[in-house]
Amino acid sequence: MSHIIDRRKNDKGKSTGNRQKFLKRVESQIKKAIPDIISQESIKDSSTGGSVKVPVRGLDEPSFRHDPKTGKKYIIKPGNDRFNEGDRVPKPKGGAGGSGKGKGSNSPEVTEDEFTVVLSREEFLKYFFDDLALPNLVKKLMDSTENFESRRAGYTKDSVPSRLNIKTSYRQSLGRRLALKGVFEKKLQKLEAQLASTADPEERLLLEAELEKVRKQANTIPFFEDIDMRYNNFERVPVPVTSAVMFCVMDVSASMGYHEKDIAKRFFTLLYIFLTRQYKNVELVFIRHHTEAKEVDEEEFFNSRESGGTVVAPSLKLMDRIIRERYDESWNVYCCQASDGDVWSKQDALECKKLLQEAVLPSIQFMAYIEINSKDRESDLWQAYKRISNDEDFSIRHIYEAYEIWPVFQGLFRKRREAA
Repeated sequence: MSHIIDRRKNDKGKSTGNRQKFLKRVESQIKKAIPDIISQESIKDSSTGGSVKVPVRGLDEPSFRHDPKTGKKYIIKPGNDRFNEGDRVPKPKGGAGGSGKGKGSNSPEVTEDEFTVVLSREEFLKYFFDDLALPNLVKKLMDSTENFESRRAGYTKDSVPSRLNIKTSYRQSLGRRLALKGVFEKKLQKLEAQLASTADPEERLLLEAELEKVRKQANTIPFFEDIDMRYNNFERVPVPVTSAVMFCVMDVSASMGYHEKDIAKRFFTLLYIFLTRQYKNVELVFIRHHTEAKEVDEEEFFNSRESGGTVVAPSLKLMDRIIRERYDESWNVYCCQASDGDVWSKQDALECKKLLQEAVLPSIQFMAYIEINSKDRESDLWQAYKRISNDEDFSIRHIYEAYEIWPVFQGLFRKRREAA
């Protein structure tokens, strides 16, 4: 097995272009490997970068060699211990070489080697989320998540009178008057000295006239000049404005076993990474529920082991109350709910359906319900939600195995123009 060690210096990213060309060649294999990454690795750790194994197929460079069956070749290799100058070198027997695709046993199966591609954080997340976006985001003009406000930025010499800073202008005026007064005093002292030492009457008259002129100038220095004026200066600076909120609602009841909770956490972790990577100003509200619903922080949402009976309606009531109290109509509101679908009674499922129709869906942009159980089993909650789902503002999906998370997630958040 041969090992190639590249000792070339990579100052200032000289090989960045070659790396991007290489990643372009294996892009399809990397994207195919994404479901395995989600099902086998810690998704949150993957957000810092990682490695992806892809088949070597497609990485081979074309090579040229002489046909071993034609032509005569007489080669003396320097440093050999078998031949001397003038010796005949036997022609090597033709063979398959070491292509790596031959059979190494009596098994008919032919396999390909794997190649490990190490990706940076940005490259890793690019392959996850570049084709994804929050649905219906343009309805509330979320293209710009920044507002502008005026902030003090020193002083300027030209502005409107209402911005005049009297204190700073007075300081400028005082400094100017003191400087001019000093100049005039020196000039007066010089003229008085010349007058005292001059006996010529005509020259004395001229000096006296000059003295009188300088005294008038010294006594009539303007209190304020245009050059003294200082105005408060303001400049527009961008201020982040959070205009979208995502509600993460997770069932943590006793019917949700370790496997179901693990799938739910993987889905919400992927959602968390997607939102924090794509949208820097999106709020997240975490709600856990069993018989009661409670708003929690990120740490408790992902790590708490609390469980109990299953009643889903309180979580939707809590979400509706939070929306009405904190978020007005200018907000883009989204929701992802994950549950195994088991409810205390059919009445709870019907109440959830009613809450969605009358309160929740009219005030949000998009909601996704993820049911974590087998596709051949439709729970009471699934059947209630199925009657009102339309894939435009309310989608329902089944997930049971880890490898199903990525296809479902991709289907929910794929950019609508590409899906169309």
